Amino acid sequence: METYRLHQDHALYYLTFSIIDWLPVFIAVEPCSIITESLNFCHREKHLRTNAFVIMPTHIHWIGFDAEFDTRRLGDTITAFRKFTGQRLSDYCDRHMPRALSETLRRTGRTDRERQFWQQSRHPEAIYKREFWQTKIIYLHDNPRRKGLVLDPLSWRFSSAAYWLQEPRGHSDVILSAVEW
Repeated sequence: METYRLHQDHALYYLTFSIIDWLPVFIAVEPCSIITESLNFCHREKHLRTNAFVIMPTHIHWIGFDAEFDTRRLGDTITAFRKFTGQRLSDYCDRHMPRALSETLRRTGRTDRERQFWQQSRHPEAIYKREFWQTKIIYLHDNPRRKGLVLDPLSWRFSSAAYWLQEPRGHSDVILSAVEW
């Protein structure tokens, strides 16, 4: 299985966090709020900066960086974020989702843990050019519309689209940080 690698010479990253077996967990406010509250905690306490995000039913796309461009700390923070949210979201699934979903989280074949929420890979892509960043921002914000979940990307609550694309700026559940080129 691919493991993610953050490189010291890149500070801004596009990451995808996918749920095991692409299970549709992010279909209610509570699991999405676990993600948004965790991102905000990491912003306040761990120097994590979110430039853009979207929470889809089965995965998350995220563009971010460390406040001081410390790639090692960024990697540590992402690992802690995934561990914490994976445990909280697995607990949520045990309490609120069909039993078959919780059983899937337990049947991952991993010997180092009882349950696994996130797929192992994070699919990191270093962003080092404005054009590539713009491509990822457009893809990320348009994802809910492309998947038929909304007619207009600005309508998807758990996304940074309304904040970045609307005048005046719309609401975001996550503290967002601009990228200067």
